[in-house]
Amino acid sequence: MNSVVAHGRPREPGATQYRGTLHTRAMAVLSAIALVAWVITVIWANDMGNMPGTMGMGVGEFVAMWTLMMSAMMLPSVAPMGFLYSRTITAKRTRRLAEFVLGYVAAWAATGLVAFCLAWIAGRLAADAPTAAHVTAVAVFAGVGIYQLTPLKARCLNHCRSPLGHMMHYASFQGPLRHFNAGAHHGIFCLGCCWALMVLMVAFGVMNLWAMIGLAVVIALEKLWRHGELLSKVVGVASLVLAVAVIFRPEIAPGLNLDGMMDMGSTGMN
Repeated sequence: MNSVVAHGRPREPGATQYRGTLHTRAMAVLSAIALVAWVITVIWANDMGNMPGTMGMGVGEFVAMWTLMMSAMMLPSVAPMGFLYSRTITAKRTRRLAEFVLGYVAAWAATGLVAFCLAWIAGRLAADAPTAAHVTAVAVFAGVGIYQLTPLKARCLNHCRSPLGHMMHYASFQGPLRHFNAGAHHGIFCLGCCWALMVLMVAFGVMNLWAMIGLAVVIALEKLWRHGELLSKVVGVASLVLAVAVIFRPEIAPGLNLDGMMDMGSTGMN
């Protein structure tokens, strides 16, 4: 009775250990990708400093930077989903899990052009229209705070926190890109959950390393901590408080305050 039945056929006890080894290997690859992304992001941020807007980068370079940054910030929080998804794969697990991760990253990479436009606008406002930049900073914090408290945020967060119910849906995907498409589908829900938090990077500065780390921790806790749903609402309220605070202290949003960004650059990690 020690054998396990799968797909109508008995499986030897050793098969469970073998599948566990493959799973560990696949998750090690995912963790390594996230670690490498973080190392490169830290180096890149340290080299770029807290420059305003797009930091002089063209669209292609900015999107590449944004994709790397999203990989660093988001992959740690998607690890449990990767763990669950890898258990549904019976052959070529590492390659197919990599396809799933690529689909997930692609969903976030697709937002790179929007992020470039927002960063460019923020840079122009900070340089040429400080009053409009100040109003925009208030609007950003207020908008993020409101979204954090909406049912749509709750629904998307619930998908990320409880992905088991979506495994059957992903099992119905067909074709050579089915694993990529499953990752992209999960990435879209994750985007719905976290896009507002990423907009905060416009206020804090796109390459603000401490903001990246802080938001990555918040995102991971929202998805993985048992009080994540409550935390999401707390973050929403905190963002509304910051919307009021930035009225009086514009340096809270250095990405939309040129003087504040230069001050951070002189005291930051450079």
